[in-house]
Amino acid sequence: MTTSTLEKEKKGFFANLKFPSAYTILFALIAIVALMTWIVPAGQYDRAMNEDIGKEVPITGTYKAVEGNPQGFVDIALAPIDGFYDHNTYAAAAIDVSLFILIIGGFLGLVTKTGAIDAGIERVTTRLNGREELMIPILMLLFAAGGTIYGMAEETIPFYTLIVTVMIAARFDSVVGAATVLLGAGIGVLGSTINPFATVIAANAAGVPFTDGIFLRLATLAFGWLICVIYVMRYAKMVKADPTKSIMFDKREEHIAHFLGNKSDEKIELTATRKLILTIFVTSFAIMIYGVAVAGWWMPEISGLFLVAAIVTGLVARMSEEELTSTFIDGARDLLGVALIVGIARGIVVIMDRGMITDTILHTAENAITGLSGIVFINVMYWIEILLSFLVPSTSGLAVLTMPIMSPLADFAGVSRDLVVTAFQSASGVVNLVTPTSAVVMGGLAIAKVPYARWIKWVAPLVGILTLLVMAMLSIGVML
Repeated sequence: MTTSTLEKEKKGFFANLKFPSAYTILFALIAIVALMTWIVPAGQYDRAMNEDIGKEVPITGTYKAVEGNPQGFVDIALAPIDGFYDHNTYAAAAIDVSLFILIIGGFLGLVTKTGAIDAGIERVTTRLNGREELMIPILMLLFAAGGTIYGMAEETIPFYTLIVTVMIAARFDSVVGAATVLLGAGIGVLGSTINPFATVIAANAAGVPFTDGIFLRLATLAFGWLICVIYVMRYAKMVKADPTKSIMFDKREEHIAHFLGNKSDEKIELTATRKLILTIFVTSFAIMIYGVAVAGWWMPEISGLFLVAAIVTGLVARMSEEELTSTFIDGARDLLGVALIVGIARGIVVIMDRGMITDTILHTAENAITGLSGIVFINVMYWIEILLSFLVPSTSGLAVLTMPIMSPLADFAGVSRDLVVTAFQSASGVVNLVTPTSAVVMGGLAIAKVPYARWIKWVAPLVGILTLLVMAMLSIGVML
């Protein structure tokens, strides 16, 4: 057998290998965490109510061993179910997010059925002919603003279908679309400035004003955003020039058919009705952003908003009652898999908390950083928060869990507590670009039809660069 033949067979073998689906990965992680509850000693901190954040927080120095509660087969089977409605974990229950996803799916299904999105995309791509890559920095800036101001995460899910469709129409690929949303909002959360779900909660739990350290975070946000934009634009230009360079090239025709619907070259007219529907579409998202950032809305209010918007869209499009409801249900069905992923991902935290190992892991981290010098302390803190972020993907949950324990240790290392807050939010931000325990990551990639393994391969170099950036910024913060 010749060398070339062997190489062909080798390539063919690896091409046929399939990475497990998101569901398999998450169930495997649930099983692994359940196994840990049999190995890791159980323990708990005493807790006290923090009036500033309205939640109970662990008290430093109160950790004690408790009787274990190892999780068995029945617990593993029930974890994804409990993940939908269990509010007693550090990650909020998933049922509200899942219902929001289904309603958004129905709304998008109705808007798509009217042809308004297709007509709008055609108008945008025509006007940007030859300059389509300019959409990337503009959109990533908008998503980054949402991330740094109010922690935009689950709210990005409705945008994946739209942005991926636009990017494929612009002759990029689904990775560019997913990256524009995920990295845009993600870098905003990583460089949170006034994000109430990360910076404000963490600062209150650490006992410092949330404005302390804001300039370091702004610098991290600016440099991080620029790095992400360059990374995505470089890849987008390469794919546009040569589609075979796309990591999704083998799925190209499938994605064109799915997102663009195998449309003919015939132009879709942007009629007055379609313009009105696009206005409803844009206005709905504007109201959502205002509601979350200013009015304190969460998933029930946002879901109600899009349910009303869906009905109004159907009426404007003059759909019959049967057509409106069936189209809405079809749209919701398209995102059913994403809604299920949210609950399964929450199941990991359910197992860890019920197995009484969450505080033990935190106590181990506390011991690891005691007595270190300033620069070493803050960088080890960063890596500990990275590890904890994989187990607790909820940014606010991780802040409540870790800040009351970690921030007092900064006093002994001669490090300001605001740097501990920055280390926490940066670590959480980096991890939530890749972690399979995040419903936003797995759900967004599922909508964009980007396999998790390919995303990791593509984004890994960028994550490494962002990690070095954060560590450099934290070290500079210690020296200032």
